[in-house]
Amino acid sequence: MSDLPLVVFTPSGKRGHFPVGTPILTAARQLGVDLDSVCGGRGICSKCQITPGRGEFPKHGVTVSEDALSPWNAVEQRYDDKRGLKPGRRLGCQATVQSDVVIDVPAESQVHKQVVRKAASARAITMAPATRLYFVTVEEPDMHEPTGDLERLQRALRTQWPELADLPDITAELSLLTTLQKVLRKGAFEVTVALYQDHTGASPRVTEVWPGLHENGIYGLAIDLGSTTIAAHLTDLVTGEVKASSGIMNPQIRFGEDLMSRVSYAMMNPGGEVEMTASVREAINTLAEEIAGEAEIDPSLVVETVFVCNPVMHHLLLGIDPVELGQAPFALATSEALTLSSSDLELSAINPRARIYILPCIAGHVGADAAAVALSEEPGTSEDLALIVDVGTNAEILLGNTERVLACSSPTGPAFEGAQISSGQRAAPGAIEAIRIDPVTKQPRFRVIGSALWSDEDGFAEATAATGITGICGSGIIEAVAEMRLAGLLDGSGLIGSAEQTGTPRSIPEGRTHAYLIHDGRADGGPLVTVTQGDIRAIQLAKSALYAGARLLMDEMGVETVDRVVLAGAFGAHISAKHAMVLGMIPDVPLDKVTSAGNAAGTGARIALCNQDARARIEGMVREITKVETAIEPKFQEHFVNANAIPHATDPFPELGQVVSLPKVNFNAGSTGDAEGGRRRRRRRA
Repeated sequence: MSDLPLVVFTPSGKRGHFPVGTPILTAARQLGVDLDSVCGGRGICSKCQITPGRGEFPKHGVTVSEDALSPWNAVEQRYDDKRGLKPGRRLGCQATVQSDVVIDVPAESQVHKQVVRKAASARAITMAPATRLYFVTVEEPDMHEPTGDLERLQRALRTQWPELADLPDITAELSLLTTLQKVLRKGAFEVTVALYQDHTGASPRVTEVWPGLHENGIYGLAIDLGSTTIAAHLTDLVTGEVKASSGIMNPQIRFGEDLMSRVSYAMMNPGGEVEMTASVREAINTLAEEIAGEAEIDPSLVVETVFVCNPVMHHLLLGIDPVELGQAPFALATSEALTLSSSDLELSAINPRARIYILPCIAGHVGADAAAVALSEEPGTSEDLALIVDVGTNAEILLGNTERVLACSSPTGPAFEGAQISSGQRAAPGAIEAIRIDPVTKQPRFRVIGSALWSDEDGFAEATAATGITGICGSGIIEAVAEMRLAGLLDGSGLIGSAEQTGTPRSIPEGRTHAYLIHDGRADGGPLVTVTQGDIRAIQLAKSALYAGARLLMDEMGVETVDRVVLAGAFGAHISAKHAMVLGMIPDVPLDKVTSAGNAAGTGARIALCNQDARARIEGMVREITKVETAIEPKFQEHFVNANAIPHATDPFPELGQVVSLPKVNFNAGSTGDAEGGRRRRRRRA
């Protein structure tokens, strides 16, 4: 073990030991971390901003002290005085390593910007929004009939709009009352009202009032708050049209890549949950500003927001300590749907009186994101047995038909997102996103984000000259592992063969194991892109958790097969059914029975945003869903171990066998037995 300080970078997961005094920018460059800089480290450009962690990070085995980096210096102070640095930020070219440290590289400091692949899916939604616009003429005040402006506004709504004839007494926040009189008189007592009436029967609220006829519309945000990414869809609340979709990395990654790491951070660092809540709320405000700017819409016209998220993110968004979710019985502070004001969540980038709706959680580990998937895909209306898998850092799994719907959550970890993979990176221009390996020559061909060409096609070098080939993202690593299995480079147990065993020099030694070489860009100053034995193990752990969760639901349902599989989330649209099945991510079904639902959680959020009846429907639906808790199910471990093999140790996968023939190879020199199942016999010691 090295005596030099350990530097861990998030979200990439890359780490290394460096001498005291090494600039963070230098450490990042040596590890291949995506940290920008254009001024040569002189503290002028500010592109290399980083955020150091504080406290204990059990996931990384690191305790970060307050003096883990060198003190704030004059160069940083000069830049802060001129342009300003966000609280907690440092310049990577100025801050130097003093002891073990965890460094987060925010999205704006990354050269290759994240591509958040959670675009809005096309969906016809019946419009029945909670917030609607009403143009009214309000009676002017009369000394002989002393009533307030708000009361006369209410009377105008009741008398001029037949649908509001039985309107209950309306309410308004103090911030609206302070401007109401000026707006009424500016409009000569003709105004447009944004009135919020939800499905609960609560008192209607006046969210905003504009003088005269307001023709610039009103909008809502549907936000899928994930462990790794935050995706938002800016939606017209009159037409349902998605005006813009955008996303950013969840900054909580610096506290832990997966949910339990964040719970551990809160457990071991007093006030840790407050830090995480502040960081995610700041990110949501940033995202709201950016998406409104992209659509050229005044952020004050955003009068509603719907959130879907897993239980840990749910609690951290609300400012609730998630510690109880880290231990049985995994108690939620509340599982009910919530309606709040934007000020409750410190969402200052949108209308200050915007209403917030958070979908209900299903169970302690099955959150509002799973409820949103259920709302989008409606497994309870399916005549055949449908398995719906929303793949991410935390997989949400639903199994059901008209008779019954089951749900669970499975901790797949960040490997599917490209994290903790040796050449892994987030989805960004230059990242390998698809790969094919010739089973005879063992030569790879690949495609990178930003170009439609494959690497063996004419013009590929020119098309990728600007971005380069920078690494491999989540969809790329999944396809790479499956293709290695199909090409005979990887055996059923997940062991990479040597050059002699595989017949290709692309199997290169790496310590006591081997790696497969995809691309060597070192001659042009680029990286060496390989799939290592450690990468294979990380993918095995992730896919085994996913498959084991699905098998638990099948056990509960009393079935050995399902009729169809729906892949939801960013991966659903970017991974072929064949590769997912070769890897053993999903149960065996005919390939034409595997479909993509796109970002189903985001779609569910949009449905709830645009249709208040859907809110009532999902609140009732979650009460009928049977929850299966993977953390306490005894068979989960058995299913997990069997699923470590590629595709599986015991399940036969007959449908897959009709499409592909998996090579019967075994690279464990000291074993006899079935390579497909990965069963090994230990050698006797001499």
